[in-house]
Amino acid sequence: MKQENFTTSFIVDATPQKVFDAINNVRGWWSENIEGPTDKLNGEFSYHYMDVHRCRIKVTEMKAGTEVVWHVLDNNFKFTKDKSEWKNTHIIFDITEKNGKTEMKFTHQGLVPTYECYQVCHDAWTYYIQESLKMLIETGKGQPTPKETESVTSTATEQNNNPSDTKSIYHKLLIKAPLEKVYQALTTQEGLAGWWTPDTIAKPEVGSILRFGFGPDYFKQMEVLELKPYSFIKWKCIKAFEDWIGTTLTFELEAHQKGCTLLFHHDGWEAYTPEMASCSFDWALFFRSLKFLCETGKGFPYPDFDK
Repeated sequence: MKQENFTTSFIVDATPQKVFDAINNVRGWWSENIEGPTDKLNGEFSYHYMDVHRCRIKVTEMKAGTEVVWHVLDNNFKFTKDKSEWKNTHIIFDITEKNGKTEMKFTHQGLVPTYECYQVCHDAWTYYIQESLKMLIETGKGQPTPKETESVTSTATEQNNNPSDTKSIYHKLLIKAPLEKVYQALTTQEGLAGWWTPDTIAKPEVGSILRFGFGPDYFKQMEVLELKPYSFIKWKCIKAFEDWIGTTLTFELEAHQKGCTLLFHHDGWEAYTPEMASCSFDWALFFRSLKFLCETGKGFPYPDFDK
């Protein structure tokens, strides 16, 4: 049976040269965690995402306004049995002018459905090409993976914020969507409104105050304590029902061959109260909404989360 390479394409109202230049600005649409030249023929660059994915790539073809081709020299995945999947594959960007606009066709030649990484790579490439690269061309700003920084969270800090005699709510689920997409759903106003409540005011910035309304007479406010793009989010509740105030909410994301896993913990509850029990059940329903939003494009935010 013939195996198909992964391919995706889009058309933009831009010149072929502008599309070509954007493709070569790899740090502007794929990742800021790249070392080496990405815009020179025969140049080699290295990419990494935490300890999950590392690869080394060589630019083997570069025709202005027409084509860019990369050769994957080496690759290492943390989550596959064959960690070298991608090695010796080719990543091709074909640029064609059509009726005053430009079509960009992306092909990862050798990335085939039999690869264990195929689904997560399919979803990730779709995000970076259809959203981030396209956005870079159209607006001048893409959505690459940000430069990695050390997390400020420590075990001691966690213990001080959440004494050992307090209680916690835990949930873990698999979401069949790329880390980047789930992270956006957990941090942006549009994303949060799509699965938790439409009455959301939010900015993905440390120190910002998020507001979530549930009907005309009740809302919650969360302070963003920490953001580590595509892996870690932490809030502190500052306004809500009394049992919630002072609790912390943590979302941890980890790559999975089918998408990503979300580990959520809501820490700092003083006791196993009826409110805590009700909250745990509601979180399960809302995470079902999050899963549907990320996987299908439509969630079940308040007030439809329990229907």
